[in-house]
Amino acid sequence: MKEILLVEKPGLLTTVQDLGRTGYQQYGVVVAGAMDSFSMQIANLLVGNRKDEAVLEATIAGPSLRAVRDIVIAICGGDLAAKINGKDAPLWKSVLLKKGDQLSFTGLKSGARAYIAIAGGINVPKVMGSKSTYLKAGIGGLNGRALQKGDVIMGSDAVKTSTIGRMLSPSLIPKYEKHMTIRIVPGPHEEAFTKEGIDTFFSSVYEVTPQSDRMGYRLKGPKISHRKPADILSEAAPLGGIQIPADGQPIILMADRQTTGGYTRIGTVITVDLMYVAQAVPGAKIRFQPVSVQEAQKLYFEQMRIMRQISVGAGIYDE
Repeated sequence: MKEILLVEKPGLLTTVQDLGRTGYQQYGVVVAGAMDSFSMQIANLLVGNRKDEAVLEATIAGPSLRAVRDIVIAICGGDLAAKINGKDAPLWKSVLLKKGDQLSFTGLKSGARAYIAIAGGINVPKVMGSKSTYLKAGIGGLNGRALQKGDVIMGSDAVKTSTIGRMLSPSLIPKYEKHMTIRIVPGPHEEAFTKEGIDTFFSSVYEVTPQSDRMGYRLKGPKISHRKPADILSEAAPLGGIQIPADGQPIILMADRQTTGGYTRIGTVITVDLMYVAQAVPGAKIRFQPVSVQEAQKLYFEQMRIMRQISVGAGIYDE
């Protein structure tokens, strides 16, 4: 392994993430992992990595990175105005970053998080089977923390030049809007809410607040009324679960969610819509639409079919 990138500026919050630390929630260990796993996996496939390889997740204000040697990268997800040596860098496409080149991000155009995959992956130790950073416990990633100025990122000796110029079909690139409709499977605590509360939830628009983070998105909007206490015996906290505490304001559980939670849940965001929630910035507006478990599964299987096709080259084009 060799030095591949020097961190000149760390950005607002840039961490190493993969698909997360699974199998340890029963012991109280948080999953963590990429907030937008779709963009993360596509970025890896574009540079010839396994789709579960670790990447850099940059939030809202991206880092400034200097290439220590020639590497192939791909940037997917939110548009943080990526630049290579001051010129616009393409998204959803693999490019060569030559020794001495600077990769920087100068603003936020759409979405909230960009994913930077590097051919050959990122060399950091695995903790409980994952390279993902969980900041509150100080584990995974680069010394269990976000990137800092002066950090050096290690990677592969080899440069996969054969992957340069790969790009995702425009028809498969998600569009991130500031007004979105997010589909959920209702439950499991519907009986804890009044009929008026449930009607309010599905008929209202909720705003993402600045108090949102990798653990959960706190929303603001019309109060959702309970007919039973909001506090319950703690139970498993699923990704995308929507808690409604006593104040009646929804919280969407995200990648760094706690392993168990003691608030009533009115529904769970379906898997295929999690990437849109992950790309929401404070001030974004969300409506919720109920769907059946069967419909959620159908949509998930279709996304997995597309991902498998991309894995074997369908939907990816060479320049």
